[in-house]
Amino acid sequence: MAATAPKPDVFQAIADQTRRSLLRLLVDQEMPVTAITGHFPMTRTAVSKHLRILSDAGLVKSRKVGRETRYRLQPEPLLELKKWLDYYERFWENKMAALQRYVESDEE
Repeated sequence: MAATAPKPDVFQAIADQTRRSLLRLLVDQEMPVTAITGHFPMTRTAVSKHLRILSDAGLVKSRKVGRETRYRLQPEPLLELKKWLDYYERFWENKMAALQRYVESDEE
């Protein structure tokens, strides 16, 4: 019995620059895979593989319209990423405030 690979999570899905570009492309509109492919210097098969990873992570949804498949962004899973980044943003805000205090105290 073959073990199935775990589905990619949001962090794995956005780790690739091409997939981040795909998400930006789909922010404002639903697009067919043929139109999406025109924005990238790769084959339709390669774009479809990236879209499949994004879909497995829940970041895009697809639907059939006639003979074409259209994709749209599903931003809800990005909330997990936002929460993770918010935690570290507090860390950097504290470090920047400490640096500012240090620089300002050195100027006197």
